[in-house]
Formats: sequence, C-alpha cells, structure tokens
Amino acid sequence: MTSLIGRRKFIGWLGGAAGLTLLRPLPARAQRAAGNIAHVGIIDDSPNWEPFRQQLHELHYIEGRNVIFAYQRADGVADRLDAAAMALAQVPVDVIAVFGTPAARAAQRATKTIPIVAMSIGDPVAAGLVTSLAHPDGNITGNTILGAEIVTKRLQLLKDAVPAVARVAFLWNPDNASSAAIFAEMQKSAPLFHMTLVSLPARTAEDFDRVFAQLVSDRPDALLATNDPLHQAHMAAVIDFLLQHRIAGLFQVRENVLDGGLMSYGVSFPDLFREGALYVDKILHGAKPSDLPIAQPVTFELIVNMKTAKALGLEIPTALLARADEVIE
Repeated sequence: MTSLIGRRKFIGWLGGAAGLTLLRPLPARAQRAAGNIAHVGIIDDSPNWEPFRQQLHELHYIEGRNVIFAYQRADGVADRLDAAAMALAQVPVDVIAVFGTPAARAAQRATKTIPIVAMSIGDPVAAGLVTSLAHPDGNITGNTILGAEIVTKRLQLLKDAVPAVARVAFLWNPDNASSAAIFAEMQKSAPLFHMTLVSLPARTAEDFDRVFAQLVSDRPDALLATNDPLHQAHMAAVIDFLLQHRIAGLFQVRENVLDGGLMSYGVSFPDLFREGALYVDKILHGAKPSDLPIAQPVTFELIVNMKTAKALGLEIPTALLARADEVIE
C-alpha cells in the first residue's frame, strides 16, 4: 500500500547497423508532405516512453494515421548508439527523440539538421549539447534534471535519513558526460558531509559483476545512483544486491524506489517524457530547437520506501518522512 504524505504535485518546467534491431518499418520522409504523416525517431524504446506516446496521443497524434514511430535499439552501448542515431538520420525522420546524455550526443553526431529532443539530461552545457539553457542554438533542445546542481541536496537527504553514513559509493557511467559532471561535484561535496566517496564506474553490462564485487569488498554505508539509461536497464539487479547486502540506496527516480530502493530524490520520469512530447509537437508545427529553451524542473520528488527501510534495519526520522512527497509502506 502506498500512502501520500504532504504530496506536492509537479508544477511544471522553466522555459516553457550490426547489433541493431529495427522494430517497425521506416517509411520515407516524403510521405509526410503527401499524407501529413510525421515521422518520429526513438532510440532504445522502453516502458519509460509510454507517457511520451500518451502525451502525443492527447495532442491528436494517432499512430499509423498522422504519426509513425521509427525505433532503433542500442541498449545504451556507445558504439551502437552512434549506429542507431545514424540509421534514423539516414531515413530520415522529422525529429529524433532520445533519453539520456549518451543517446543525445550520438544523435547530435549523426545530424546537424534534423531536430533532436533530448530528455532527462543532467548537464546539457557540460555535455556539449547546447551553448546555454536559455539559447540552445543548433538542432537540439529538451529538458534537464539538473543532476550536478542537486548533489549537495541529495547528500544532505542521505545524511538526514541515515545519520551514521560515512562511506558512500557512487554508481556512474564515465561515458555519460552528465554523470561525469555529477561525479566531479560529489568529489567536492562529500567531504563537506564527512563522507568518503567510493567510485563505481560501469560502462557496460559486463561491468556490473565487478561493481558488485567491489561493493562486497569496500562495504559502503550507502550507494547513490544516476538515471543513466544503461544503468537503469540493470537497476533491478542493483536493488536486489543492495537489499541482500543491507546497503542503503539513494536513487534519482521514483520507479527505483517502487522496485525496492530505499529513497529517491529527483524529477518525475513521466513528466520528463511528457514535456519531451510537447517539444516534439512544437517542432512538428514549425518551431526551431534553437528557439526552445532547455526546460528545467522547478520541483523535485522525495520518495521513501519504509518496507525497504525495515528490511535494512533503518529507522527513518519522522522529520524526514514529513517532508516526503510519498511514503511507501
């Protein structure tokens, strides 16, 4: 059962091939001019994309009638992302929609002309995707989760929840420029909370066995994770491992807490994808990505899983629970 404590609604946004699987046919772009059909390219489709498609449906896009989705699969692997993006650019599609910094950078390398809507980017400027949030320039826009900017807040929440925490592990992808920016900020911020930082880099699926072995040997008090798409694809295994070894986990998205993680603090995934769909609609109606500022979140969700807290032998302070947007019993 899920109970809501002081639920605060997300109130909006500022600023407004080898190894590839082609999931659906990719019709020629000329069809749009003839039949008013929009072609939207998506890399690495997953359940996270349902709010994106639902929002477009609410904007009167009917799949097969006036919109066709072209899918390419790369599973977050760097070289396959480049091939997937290039395949969509060569169709071509009218707009490419991507989740996460690595896919956004791959799309940007593949085309300088097709509009790109990038969702859930930690630091678009540091990643080299845009020149500024207010004036993206180029052919890319989207939204940011302000990853590096909220590192201090996340560490404070972790300290509030587990006052004895002293050794913190950070699971990150060095190939993700936004995750690298978060890691750099954590290196500066962790000592302020008298915490020692343990780096857990994972570039590929094969790296997780090493990550788990390092967690056993280093035995941190807690682990912080990002929403890197590759990592999210393996997050169920990470959460199971943390529960088995009684390690607290602080995540960026609510879905990880629903799956058994201890806490999350970040932006709503569904809201990110719905916002992305709104940008796609604007672009399909003639807007230029350079004229659409990178949308920034103005509220963040704090989610706590009390069932997991009990399993870990933790007593979450009442004051923290009172601040939570959602408490899972």
